[in-house]
Amino acid sequence: MTFSMYTLGCKLNQCESEAIADAFTKEGFMLAESGAPADIYIINTCTVTGKAEQKARRMIRKYASEPQRPIVITTGCYAQMDGESLAALDERVVVIPLDKKSALLHLPAFLASHAISGTDALEAVRSFAHMDVSSDAFDYKAISFSFHSRAFLKIQDGCDNLCAYCRVTLARGDAVSLDVDEVITRCKALEHQGYPEIVLTGVNITAYNSRGVTLGALVQRLLDELGSSMRVRLSSLEPDRLDDSLLSSIADPRVQSHFHLPIQSASDNVLVRCNRHYDVTVVSEAITQLRKIKNDPFIAADLITGLPGEDTADFEATVKFVKDHDLSQLHVFPFSPRPQTALFAAKDRVPESVRDERAKVLRDLSVIHYRRYIKRQLGKEVEVILEKHHKDMWHGLTGNYIKVQCIDVPEPSHGGMQYIARLEQSAMSGLPIARILSPVM
Repeated sequence: MTFSMYTLGCKLNQCESEAIADAFTKEGFMLAESGAPADIYIINTCTVTGKAEQKARRMIRKYASEPQRPIVITTGCYAQMDGESLAALDERVVVIPLDKKSALLHLPAFLASHAISGTDALEAVRSFAHMDVSSDAFDYKAISFSFHSRAFLKIQDGCDNLCAYCRVTLARGDAVSLDVDEVITRCKALEHQGYPEIVLTGVNITAYNSRGVTLGALVQRLLDELGSSMRVRLSSLEPDRLDDSLLSSIADPRVQSHFHLPIQSASDNVLVRCNRHYDVTVVSEAITQLRKIKNDPFIAADLITGLPGEDTADFEATVKFVKDHDLSQLHVFPFSPRPQTALFAAKDRVPESVRDERAKVLRDLSVIHYRRYIKRQLGKEVEVILEKHHKDMWHGLTGNYIKVQCIDVPEPSHGGMQYIARLEQSAMSGLPIARILSPVM
């Protein structure tokens, strides 16, 4: 049987999807080519915005209606929060809520042991969905990755912040952490498999705490115990959690010079309204400290426009902050009122037209800042990891998260290989290219 995996949302979802795909391929299921029909579709959903949920519903309807009558398995945060409505979209949809998502790691063996096909497979999946299968937030142990040349490791789940706009904490629950010794064991296994980089993921990895070991100490242990060429990348960092221990470990050159800060707003009034646990001066100091320990790091930020109560002055303060701090890239989300959150019933919502216009202003500003950052990198020699080969061209990723087209790539090469390259600008597209100079020794 063939399967396809579609993932919406965050890097944590991507990490969990990789583990599920790994479990299917190990049992002999074939990952369908992109765009090709499959017998089983697995859609890992997101509930951060209404648009993400709308996209999930559209995908479910599309795949359930295909002529081969596939099975459509829906899981993830949206499935946790509104599973009944998803199940009602089509009779061939089976919902596995988030709190049972890791049970999907056992589904391939269950199906293989029953040698089931066709209609029987759908009944088997339905039966499996109602079984009491052991499920733990840290069961995901992918060794082979189908969609990335880098390794992803889930070290944390859940969040205790209770931000007034956020539904994810309702779906994923309280903050929990993978045992520190198990993190080390899994990272060593990934290193043994030959992966050049490990991305540490979670809902809020700065909340990591295993037996008193926080994120900074964990990263330092990884640096001490992994090889000298292994790259470590951190996913989203809360700006108020950058303590001295974490900053000290980040200063190591093996920790990649790319940081993502979920700022959401640069107005203190809006931050208080959203129940964020810091003010703008804390964000500013976090950026200053990151730039002290890294040479021109890539600093991206999440920003939400049109949060309830955001007036013109609040928005202008955010724009000024972005310009003053020369952020490298912005991930902009128009405010989406999420059911069961504190701001869902807010009376002072910003008109959608104003919200969307503010989003456009920030996205346009992001393009300017990204191009400015790229221009500063041209001519530098950097490490590049090859990611995928597409249309006779290798595409790669630099340590500071610049996506590049690679030229002068020696053959044979494969995804995951590391090279020293010089960054240049394509005369045709104006996009950054990496001219390969030598392998990383």
